[in-house]
Amino acid sequence: MARPSRRPRRKRLSSRHGDGSVRPAADGSGTVRERVLITGAASGLGLGFVEWYAAAGAQVLATDVAHVVPAGVLPVGVEYRRLDVTSDEDWTVARDWVTETWGGLDVLVNNAGVAAGGRIDRLTMAEWDWILDINLLGVVRGCRTFAPGFIAARSGRIINVASVAGLAQAPVMSSYNVTKAGVVALSETLLHELRPHGISVHVVCPYFVRTNLAQSLRGTDTDAEAAAYDRIGRSRRTPELVVRRAMAGVAAGRFVVLTEAMGRVAFWGKRLAAPLYHRVLVEAGRQTAKSRD
Repeated sequence: MARPSRRPRRKRLSSRHGDGSVRPAADGSGTVRERVLITGAASGLGLGFVEWYAAAGAQVLATDVAHVVPAGVLPVGVEYRRLDVTSDEDWTVARDWVTETWGGLDVLVNNAGVAAGGRIDRLTMAEWDWILDINLLGVVRGCRTFAPGFIAARSGRIINVASVAGLAQAPVMSSYNVTKAGVVALSETLLHELRPHGISVHVVCPYFVRTNLAQSLRGTDTDAEAAAYDRIGRSRRTPELVVRRAMAGVAAGRFVVLTEAMGRVAFWGKRLAAPLYHRVLVEAGRQTAKSRD
């Protein structure tokens, strides 16, 4: 009779890091390294999360749509596997790998995403389908895949990366705004749905960050996308800075994590100064209309 397979042993650590990269072992024998899966991890914010967790001592599985990443990009000791967030099969394979290799997961960072700009009459339905499948349904797939394991373990953390665009919606970005607002709504739903099971949920909403996100722009409204490309390219906010602020917010137990002042202005302005907020966006809409002429 075949012997049942044993779950992989996990490295014990003698003390808890203040950054939360380790947690108490279930059997009371010290602490164990957190097991973290990050999507969109080959560059930009995703790579920033990888570097942060690796430096904190966690076990990290970096995933991205690329089959391989160039040597030296990922920190030593980080695992890498291809994961297309639009593929149910890829998510199943990732879950099976985590279960067989680590015995489970502690933290899921849904970071993968693409950018898009465009006026409503110029965006095609194919462009809507493309960005919805990645930015919103990719996050849904990740949460659906790992929520059962978190619920069974009565612990876990989900960090969904949205955007200030999910909280305050500027013109000429309808498809992008909708996906990020959807991520915020999904995260708030899961915050309350999963809390009774010991699972924490956070949604990170950065402003424009200097990453290669602009390279994903591929729509037919070239003028609108050129403006978005310029805003991303001119940003002074590095992924490292944004991730550091994001993780400080997570450690503080915040649900909506705003990583810069502009995000806080947009978030609170919409709620506490609605007339001014709407006047600003009406003027932005007028400027957009002028650019069409």
